[in-house]
Amino acid sequence: MGHGKALLSSASQTSGLLFSRREVLTQAACGAALATAAPYLRPMEYLLAGDVAAERIRQSFDFQWKFMKGDAANAHLQDFVDGGWRDVNLPHDWSIEGPMDEDAASSGPGGYMPTGIGWYRKRFHVPAAYRDRIVTLQLDGVYQNSEVWINGHSLGLRPYGYVPFFYELTGRLNFGGENVVAVRVDNSRQTNCRWYSGSGIYRHTWLQVTHPLRVAQWGTFVFCPRVSKDAAAVEIRTRIANGGRGAAQCTLMTAILDRDGKTVQSTVNVQNVEANDSFEFVQQMTLEKPSLWSPVSPYLYTVRNTVRESGRVVDVYDTPIGIRDAVFDADRGFQLNGEHIKLNGVCIHHEAGCMGAAVPERVWERRLETLREMGCNAIRTSHNPFATEFLDLCDRMGFLVMAEAFDEWKVPKEQIRYGYSLYFDEWHERDLTNFLHRDRNHPSIILWSAGNEIGDQSAPDGAQTLRGLLNIFHREDPTRPVTAACDRIASDPLSNRVRPEFLAELDIVGYNYVDRWHERAELYYSIDHAAFPMRRVIGTESVGMGGIRGDYSSLLASAERAPRHMMLLQQNLNIDVEQLWKFVGSRDYVAGDFMWTGIDYLGEAFWPMKSSLCGAIDTCGFKKDSFYFYQSQWAAKPMLHLFPHWNWQGKEGQVIPVTCYTNCDTVELFLNGKSFGVKGYEFPRIGMEGTYGNFPARAKTLRTTADLHLSWDVPYEPGELKAVAVKNGSVVSTAAVATTGSPVAIALSADRMILAADRRDVSHLVVQVLDEQGRMVPLAENEIAFAVEGEGRLIGVDNGNPFSHEGYKGAHRQAFNGMCLAIVQATARAGAVRITASSPNLRSASLLLNTMEA
Repeated sequence: MGHGKALLSSASQTSGLLFSRREVLTQAACGAALATAAPYLRPMEYLLAGDVAAERIRQSFDFQWKFMKGDAANAHLQDFVDGGWRDVNLPHDWSIEGPMDEDAASSGPGGYMPTGIGWYRKRFHVPAAYRDRIVTLQLDGVYQNSEVWINGHSLGLRPYGYVPFFYELTGRLNFGGENVVAVRVDNSRQTNCRWYSGSGIYRHTWLQVTHPLRVAQWGTFVFCPRVSKDAAAVEIRTRIANGGRGAAQCTLMTAILDRDGKTVQSTVNVQNVEANDSFEFVQQMTLEKPSLWSPVSPYLYTVRNTVRESGRVVDVYDTPIGIRDAVFDADRGFQLNGEHIKLNGVCIHHEAGCMGAAVPERVWERRLETLREMGCNAIRTSHNPFATEFLDLCDRMGFLVMAEAFDEWKVPKEQIRYGYSLYFDEWHERDLTNFLHRDRNHPSIILWSAGNEIGDQSAPDGAQTLRGLLNIFHREDPTRPVTAACDRIASDPLSNRVRPEFLAELDIVGYNYVDRWHERAELYYSIDHAAFPMRRVIGTESVGMGGIRGDYSSLLASAERAPRHMMLLQQNLNIDVEQLWKFVGSRDYVAGDFMWTGIDYLGEAFWPMKSSLCGAIDTCGFKKDSFYFYQSQWAAKPMLHLFPHWNWQGKEGQVIPVTCYTNCDTVELFLNGKSFGVKGYEFPRIGMEGTYGNFPARAKTLRTTADLHLSWDVPYEPGELKAVAVKNGSVVSTAAVATTGSPVAIALSADRMILAADRRDVSHLVVQVLDEQGRMVPLAENEIAFAVEGEGRLIGVDNGNPFSHEGYKGAHRQAFNGMCLAIVQATARAGAVRITASSPNLRSASLLLNTMEA
């Protein structure tokens, strides 16, 4: 039994948690004005001056870097001449800049993108007044094998590219003078990741200045041993570090603030902390009538640590938190705050189409908004730790998260030559500890995953390796259960099957593709539920419908791109997805399921493809038909979706399968006013109630299929398909698909018209190619050129086509099935941004955005 077994009962509980433990704090008044202007105007960044005695400064270190792709001798030295290098801001991913190449070393796992070695350098100034303070550099993610220098002195190496890490700079700084940070990134040993990783300093960087007596890095851990609607017991563990020359008497006041900043509870403790030592305060409070965090109401409090020495405030540290009670049970599945919730989950990767691995926060926010519209309430961060701002969004938006640590332990994967197995023995404890310390306060995280499809699950010493990892998980966070995504629970041959002692160690058993082997294709989890009734189970990964947005060539067996076996494969896939959801959706003991995948991703491809097609959303964030299947099962609001398109010129008289997804009772289909009949389905089906023969109203609806979709065979003729949906006796939705004319114009829309002038905020510009009547032409492939003027810059273009080899960082993109995307980022100055989209023989379109001072 692992260490955590004593901490987690058979109803595994994850206590009330929080949001990112952010070292956010005040900057001086002069700093507020300089925060954007000074770095933008000067070749050397100046660390903001504030109250030297009291203020914790956490300043973005993202701007004004120099970059060179390739290796360079002596580039770590302070006086190295880098004037010919590129100017870049972070986050930065050089792989996504391309070009794609069938012979690229990254090959299919890396999306055929370039990798190699790169260097980054940055000059900055630290005021002389900070000589007696602690200065720290934090890097949220560098892929991979990084080495960092300050003024020519090596600070250390970090192989793993997905975890945050930090270095203290204090002893090597030139206070009052120029300093140079240099970072070498080596992603040349390929292949090393599943899937696309990106290359470079692809996440944020921060420079932090603190008093010697301060809250340690990621030093506050907050959890709730008991939670109810009436009261919550809150425990705050705060590690105070003393980097001073002598012992210090530390007074720690900890307060809980509501969302309006009002203090609702507080406590104070005093403790001597020796020089160059640390002490962990344990403080307990009770919060009456707490506002509980949930997907419906993601309420966030703030825990504020105020550190005093000799009566003077020397540090203030904020930790946003959420209070909730999360329980996994062998019979009842997952419960949050005492209510049963089915985890309607998706797996996603850390990159985002044309942004690669360097993803602006708004890009993630838009994607999460779309997934929420689909009815998704849970995310699996496959297969590595994600950026903290992604988890911050999940906290604010109310998503439930399974946070995954590794894709490889000691046993290497076949597709990967230079994976994490090379570093596991030396680095796993440090990497895992950083991951847990940074993320254990997020209320969105309800479950840790120690690994995905780990080869060690079948190894003789696999259970021992898992036990060691569980000891770290439960030592650093005794509040959450741990799973692993196992893909060999019933696999052949027997010698490759997961070992029983491995599964016995897990707090919750994760099943990847539960229906893949033998009779489980029909019986799913029921076999193991009968054999191991106390086992808590979750679908860590299951097949999704996927597909290519707007591509219906598989509907016609004679189509060149889709032979009949492909048509049958897609049909079988759809049946598999529907049948599995019927089982999961009707068995409480299955906590939920994470579909592969919510969004298409780069990698796991075979040339000429460079990306997957597993998602319900493509790499642009555009919805596929499969999006609407999940919406029909996961969302309560009446919906109706009809497909395919109705542009089948030359196929007159040929039968076209027409499908709709809906959560309504019945749907009637018309073609040019002629009815093709009323159809309906019911899930879950409802039997009699009260007396024999008495069926409730919902059970009396027309049932024409046991499937979770409705379909008609319709001989093609040009015109309009129209579907009319009825629920509870009333028409609640209609959908129509019409035969369009030829492309004549461009429509351009933006998800946001006003941006913050902070060099980070973005707007998504969506192009649709229209006919003369303003309808999107579903097969249009016109090349679109983008021009951006004013206080914005074009940072990426995409169309969602997994076969396209066009560059992501150019100024033009071919429309794919009528659509493409451009992403524009604000500069540091307030003003107007004009975006124009044009194409030969099409009417162009323009939009005017505005950027405002942040």
